[in-house]
Amino acid sequence: MARFTASTCARLAALAGASLLAAMPGAAKEQLVDAIAAQVGTRIVLISEVMRVVGPQEAAMRSAGAPDREIAKLRADGLERMIESKLIEEVVGRLELYASDEEIDRTIESIARENGLSIEQLQASVVFHGMTLDQYRDQIKRDLERRNVVNAMIGSKIEVDEAQVKQLYQERFSNQPEGGEMIHVRQLLVTYGGLSKRTKQAACGSVGDARKRIAAGEDFRAVARELSDVAPQDGGDIGWLHLDAVAPWMSNALAPLEPGDTSDTIELPFGCSILNLVERRDFRPVAYEDAREALTQEVWEHSMENGYREWMEELRSQTYIDRRGYFAEAARFGDVMPIEPADEPGLP
Repeated sequence: MARFTASTCARLAALAGASLLAAMPGAAKEQLVDAIAAQVGTRIVLISEVMRVVGPQEAAMRSAGAPDREIAKLRADGLERMIESKLIEEVVGRLELYASDEEIDRTIESIARENGLSIEQLQASVVFHGMTLDQYRDQIKRDLERRNVVNAMIGSKIEVDEAQVKQLYQERFSNQPEGGEMIHVRQLLVTYGGLSKRTKQAACGSVGDARKRIAAGEDFRAVARELSDVAPQDGGDIGWLHLDAVAPWMSNALAPLEPGDTSDTIELPFGCSILNLVERRDFRPVAYEDAREALTQEVWEHSMENGYREWMEELRSQTYIDRRGYFAEAARFGDVMPIEPADEPGLP
C-alpha cells in the first residue's frame, strides 16, 4: 500500500511553505522592525516571519543584482507559503494531529542515519547552516504535522488505478535496452568560468589535489562533499547508468577501471573531473512486476499532490485571509509591486 514518504512531505512543504533587518538609506546600521503582513483566521503572519523564510534567497538574489520587482515577488511568494503554514496549524489544532517529541526524535535519527551521520554530526551541520537546534526541531515538527494533516484529509480518499500504474510503466520503460552493462558511478567535478569565476588551472589543480587525497586513503564521498559541484550532498554519487547512454569521455575514462578505482583527472570544456567506479553489473530489463510497487507509490504521491492543491484552495476560500499594506497591493493586482521607500514599516 502506498504511503506518505519523506519526499512527498518535502514536495508538499514546498507547496505549503525572527527578525527583520531592514537597511535604511543613510543609516549607520541595520534596524530591527516588524509589523503584521497578514491575518489568517485568528492567526497572524509577521513580516519578520516572511523575511526569515525568504532571507537567505533574497540575500543571494541581491548579491546577484536582482531587480526590486523580483525581490518583491520573492517576498509575496514567501507570504503565501506562510499563509498555508498557518492554515495547516489551524487544522492541526482542530483535529489534534500534533507530532510528539518521540516522533521528532525518531525522524531526526532517521535523517542522520540516511545521510551516514551521527546525531552529533547532524546537529553540527544544522548549526553550521544557520539554524538553532530548537528551530530545526520545530521545522521537523511542522513537517510531521503537515504529513498528519494531509494523510487524514487527503490520503485516505486516494485510490490508485492499476491502469495508471501500467501507463506509467510504459512511459518509463518501453524504450529500455535489451541488455548491456550498468555502472554505478561517483563524480567529483569542479567547474571553471561562468558563474564560478574559477580559472581552468585553478579548477584542475583543485581536482588534482583531491585525487591525491583519495589515493592517500581519504574517502571519495567525503572529498566530493567538500569540493564537488555535482551532487555534493550525495558524496558525488550520480547513481546507476547504462554504459551505452553515457558520454564518450565518461565511458572512455571508466573503461579501464575496476570497482573502487578512481580515474585520472579529466579536462572538460566546463570543468575538471575525476570518476570513481563503485560497481559494474549486467543490465536486466525492468519487468512490470519488479517496478509495480515503486510506480504505484509514485502515482499515489502524484495524486496526493494534486489532492493537496485542491484541498488547500478550498481551505483558503473558507478562511478569512487579510494581507496588509505592501502585501495587499501585490495580491490585489495579481502581480508584485516594485519596492518603494514608502510608509510600510519593515520594508526597505
